[in-house]
Amino acid sequence: MVVSVFQITVSLAKRLFPLKYQDVIEESAIEYGLETDLVLGVIYAESGFKENASSGKAHGLMQISQSTGEWILNKMGEEYLPEKLYQPEINIRMGCFYLSYLIDHYKNIETALAAYNAGMGNVSSWLEDKKYSKDGITLTEIPYSETAKYVRRVRSLRKIYKILY
Repeated sequence: MVVSVFQITVSLAKRLFPLKYQDVIEESAIEYGLETDLVLGVIYAESGFKENASSGKAHGLMQISQSTGEWILNKMGEEYLPEKLYQPEINIRMGCFYLSYLIDHYKNIETALAAYNAGMGNVSSWLEDKKYSKDGITLTEIPYSETAKYVRRVRSLRKIYKILY
């Protein structure tokens, strides 16, 4: 059996960029009108697909804080329990709900990603500042370097996931 370099490369890339929780991701993406590669990019950027990931105040696959999780589940009409942040199926649904909400609110995916990372308060104030936004919708500059890197990273990860899967 002859295996091409391309097949080996794709196989290695799929190990580096896994596709876990595919059914839940696809269902949640469809439910909230998102592209699957966007959700995969956010999950990889946030947690690297580690369901028990925790970084400061954020938890789970999509790194949702307790206060945001409480707000999301309230909007979804569900009871908030802190352990839900670590349950992949629930965390993914919550993250997709929130990402969809941000995209609807800001009307721009990259602005929504900035808000997912830096918070709505920060992004809304940046949009009002001509130094960061000329039209009040798109950010021409993101003042937090961590957030700027995050948006670029998710954009790159989306491309990788789109190509691989």
